Amino acid sequence: MIEVKNISKSYAGISAIKDITFTVEKGKLFGFIGPDGAGKTTLIRILTTLLLPDKGEARVGDLDVVDDFKKLRKSIGYMPGRFSLYEDLSVKENLSLFAAIFGTTIEKNYHLIEDIYKQIEPFRNRRAGALSGGMKQKLALSCAMIHAPEVIFLDEPTTGVDPVSRKEFWQMLRKLKDAGITILVSTPYMDEAALCDEVALIQDGDVLQIDSPQDIIESYGNMLFSIPGHVGFELIDRLRKADGVQNAYLFGEEIRMVFKETIEQDSVQHIVQSVGVPGELIRPVTPTVEDCFIQLMQKQE
Repeated sequence: MIEVKNISKSYAGISAIKDITFTVEKGKLFGFIGPDGAGKTTLIRILTTLLLPDKGEARVGDLDVVDDFKKLRKSIGYMPGRFSLYEDLSVKENLSLFAAIFGTTIEKNYHLIEDIYKQIEPFRNRRAGALSGGMKQKLALSCAMIHAPEVIFLDEPTTGVDPVSRKEFWQMLRKLKDAGITILVSTPYMDEAALCDEVALIQDGDVLQIDSPQDIIESYGNMLFSIPGHVGFELIDRLRKADGVQNAYLFGEEIRMVFKETIEQDSVQHIVQSVGVPGELIRPVTPTVEDCFIQLMQKQE
């Protein structure tokens, strides 16, 4: 459904994305995961015909993103990272406008957005600019879906949204995916990677790894331990210099320690005790996608 081959794009000589290649099968939920500035928005703008690539090619369905851009715009849905609907129009007016642009009506395609729109329908006469972040998100997705696209592109749709709205939004995406719609979503939140069928981890325009979240975790290949509690950077620096330690970094309110080789628990306790940490505090942990991302970045350095 989406096929990208060696796509690159630069701004003023600075590479935003570099020779990116991937495919997304029909009906899959594919995530581009990475921090701000990684190249996610540039890629989505190319795939939605808003930017021309410097090199490479991309197709969405049977349509080329450059040669067939007019046809492609009618067959895809796009939700940009910044709320871009008409804030002076009401919820219903925005939705009616987008339906009219694509030659349809709310009534004709209401079944496509019913699960989403019914949550904001009680506020249909409220100005879009007066909506909460979560309701703006639902309205934007409704507008992106009203013309029955086969593929939708969502650029960081949950950034700045409260945790409850984030959860609800991903539940809506799973329902759309189960209905056979192909979804490409970008996000800086590593915990959202687990909600995708397949993800691409991206940093500084380079794709570090593409696989299912579970396969990425299973490919981690190192022993990972955790030290709970609030800690200082001096301790992290001492741990990084300890024998056998490949990396140490903050992870929420704990320190994660990566060891170069298989190591016994007693040896781990001895190492952390040597830098002033009680050995009984350390425990083995299962890596997350974020741990894998950190490891891949370290290999790049």
